[in-house]
Amino acid sequence: MDYSIRTIRADEWEQVRELRLAALQDPVAHLAFLETHEEAAARPDSFWQERTVNSSEDGAGDVRQFVAEAPDGRWVGTATVLVERAAAETFFGDVPVVEQTHVVGVFVRDEARGSGVIDALFEASAEWSWALEQRVERVRLYVNGENVRAQAAYRRLGFADTGVRVALHGSEVAQELEYELLRPAGWVRASVAE
Repeated sequence: MDYSIRTIRADEWEQVRELRLAALQDPVAHLAFLETHEEAAARPDSFWQERTVNSSEDGAGDVRQFVAEAPDGRWVGTATVLVERAAAETFFGDVPVVEQTHVVGVFVRDEARGSGVIDALFEASAEWSWALEQRVERVRLYVNGENVRAQAAYRRLGFADTGVRVALHGSEVAQELEYELLRPAGWVRASVAE
């Protein structure tokens, strides 16, 4: 794999915006993301600047966005990790019973699919999660019940379907499936991409 995985920097809001807009134009974006390309494109620069600072290495520490960067500097993939504390309501309206993180916004450009980028992004996401000062017991994510490509990728990466189902925002029939990756027994901190 010729890509490096790292945390975004606070001044990279234009690249964050470009990659998100590219993700929202993917043929399965309607299955993977909670906003449309039009909604995201209409957001002001200040939104992207704040979002980038918050999820950068300079942010408060409750969210990190990782990117896969090609040798020429082009971003080809991303994953964002949210910290979710036990007994506190999450963005998604549920209340976790354990300390956990939540992977969102996963995207890999067509030309980088099958190259190991998704594996490296998830490895960085899990390593960051396990290395948090307040111990995290699991990494979770939601995947659309119709997004079989993503489901297969997550199972290959070691995630398991928990059986939890939530209604997809705006739909009476579509469901999101919760997948989880449990903290490995005896995990020891390695280097974390920052």
